[in-house]
Amino acid sequence: MKREKFELGQTVMTRGVKALCEENASFFSRMIDCLHRHQSGDWGELSDDDKEMNDRALDKEYPDRILSAYKIDEVKIWIITEWDRSSTTVLLPEEY
Repeated sequence: MKREKFELGQTVMTRGVKALCEENASFFSRMIDCLHRHQSGDWGELSDDDKEMNDRALDKEYPDRILSAYKIDEVKIWIITEWDRSSTTVLLPEEY
């Protein structure tokens, strides 16, 4: 199991993600896996530049928000952790 690189804080999901989780237990399970990937530094389907920005955001002297992107079946989700690590949101890109 990969080591956690940062705290998620309060973790929430948007209405769109909640609806998908309620419709499909497999989607919920895979979304939880994506949260673990996010917290361990596996940024998913991002450009190299965005991955580098996330790596820099881990610096405690210069924290910044962290964004990861994953696909569950054909559904793309984003996971965003705030700069101060107080909260993490799982959302659909169109809900941003």
